[in-house]
Amino acid sequence: MTTDAFVHAATTLRSTDRDRYLATLVLPVEHRAAITALYAFNADIAAIRDRVSGPAPGEIRLQWWADAITGSGHGAIRQNPLADALLQTIERYNLPTGTFARLIAARRFDLYDDPMPDLETFEGYAGETASTLLQLSAMILNNGEPVEPGDAAGHLGVAQAMIGHLRALGYISSQGRIMLPWSILEANGVIESELFTGQDSEGLHAALSQVAELADAHLAKARTAIAALPPKLRSAFAIIALLESELANWKRSATNHFAPPRDQPDWQKIARLTLWSLRNR
Repeated sequence: MTTDAFVHAATTLRSTDRDRYLATLVLPVEHRAAITALYAFNADIAAIRDRVSGPAPGEIRLQWWADAITGSGHGAIRQNPLADALLQTIERYNLPTGTFARLIAARRFDLYDDPMPDLETFEGYAGETASTLLQLSAMILNNGEPVEPGDAAGHLGVAQAMIGHLRALGYISSQGRIMLPWSILEANGVIESELFTGQDSEGLHAALSQVAELADAHLAKARTAIAALPPKLRSAFAIIALLESELANWKRSATNHFAPPRDQPDWQKIARLTLWSLRNR
């Protein structure tokens, strides 16, 4: 595997998705670069909306990735170091390209301002994005052999998406977007215009608390499912250690839901990941 491409992937991930980067540090060394490339690819497509002027150029960028993964030849594509690292990973571990196609298709939702309609749609979105990354990571740890971490990946992916969007509420709302299930917000009397202008309310607190309870329930189910997995696969799910802490901190300090979330220093996160990994070997 070409070293330079994977160094680039690690650098990209470290600067764009710090938590996932730190979670790679507890992975087995022989598989770390491949999973890092996978996560860096995800970070790239997750940030497309922030880098383009509208949905059309965003669609073009997503289509570029779809063609890069499912096309043939790959000559010019390999000149992009991130794509090169990902393609090497797909080839080495025989990862299913159809799974990547579904992940890319799910990210089209990010390009538009349509609200996330309900819990079922949110869970489907989380399943095709966050859960898919966990499933592919487990497959890499299994040396490319098919693996079914189903409940572990499914529940942890949904929890990860919920916690991420709870913490990013202020930023996402300022863009005129609703990524948490609108049905829950609406049922608690939340008004779109108030959400977009950062106006707090009792209804918003109630709705977000419900989402936090759902995230907690998914974390609990994920813990049980991870414990039942073969030990060699568990490190793919180490990020649960950070998610549990982030949700607990959100509950303790959620007086202004629109404020940037309080983050922990890297050394604390690394300590949590390391301790979790030692306990789950």
